[in-house]
Amino acid sequence: MDLKAFMKVYADQIGGQFTEYDSTHSIIIIPVAGNRYQTVIGTVRKNELYNRSLVTLNSKVCAVNSGIDFKMLLEQTAFFNYCRFIISENYLQVEAVAPLDTLSESTLKEMLQEVANLADQYELKLTDSDIH
Repeated sequence: MDLKAFMKVYADQIGGQFTEYDSTHSIIIIPVAGNRYQTVIGTVRKNELYNRSLVTLNSKVCAVNSGIDFKMLLEQTAFFNYCRFIISENYLQVEAVAPLDTLSESTLKEMLQEVANLADQYELKLTDSDIH
């Protein structure tokens, strides 16, 4: 699957926007509830341990701070289909990862929507604003 080509077509289908950031990163801006939008970055990267290519989808939630209830976030991931919370570059993010060689288009659509929706929901919950 060509992730960039897929994300471009999907952005058109949902009324979002697509940007090719560089040769390994693509950005899709996905409409979410309340006339808001959430940015999701898609990357294909090689997993050296298992010698396979992975699709990684990330969206920022908020900057990490001492007021975040990390136990609550960890408990919430039990209810997610594809996502998990991660901390990267001092930002709390929502991430979904899947092997490229077995990923279907329908599953990728579900993953993109879940990343965008969860990042938006937790951004509002943790910051009371729409930042990303």
